[in-house]
Amino acid sequence: MGRLRQVSKAEATPEIQELYKQFFGDRDPVTEPGTATGTPGDYWTTFALVPDLLFQARNSLMALMQPGRKLPAKLRELAILRTGIVGDSRFEYSQHLKVARMVGVSEEKLAAIKGWAVSGKFTDVERAVMQATDEIVGRNLVEDETFAALKTHLPDEQIMELFYVIGLWRMHGMIVRALHLEYDADTTARMKEVPAPPAQK
Repeated sequence: MGRLRQVSKAEATPEIQELYKQFFGDRDPVTEPGTATGTPGDYWTTFALVPDLLFQARNSLMALMQPGRKLPAKLRELAILRTGIVGDSRFEYSQHLKVARMVGVSEEKLAAIKGWAVSGKFTDVERAVMQATDEIVGRNLVEDETFAALKTHLPDEQIMELFYVIGLWRMHGMIVRALHLEYDADTTARMKEVPAPPAQK
């Protein structure tokens, strides 16, 4: 259950109702949740609280997934998957496994992506992309050696797009997690200390 109110079909603006139709058909997504990909869909119904943010989010995310982008789709999806893993967003990870398959990332690579650093399944450019992603999401920087590896394989335009993709999906993963949306409805309770057993007398 998300932390904010969701916008029902009845109270949504006509533009939001049209968007709901794309994801939920004729159902009210609040009373009858669920999308074609199996998610609850409360990302959309919560973002609808501020309609211009919903459309800004949809447009920016979808624009980067269109054919003809600077960054090859397979590299984009490897970066998004690592963003979901390092940023601890089950929603992003789960959804983009599906997208990665659609753009041709092999099952062998998808099975190895959590432990990519010790896997021999990835090319040099894929390794550079995932290393940069891990550093940006985990440390807010890219090491000089990692950047040099990117420059060996990718033109500046692709690197710019790569970093934008990482930042954009990280932002959405953070919002989803903070608001307990979709598959990221857990809390910080799991980070509490586990007490040691009583001292032996």
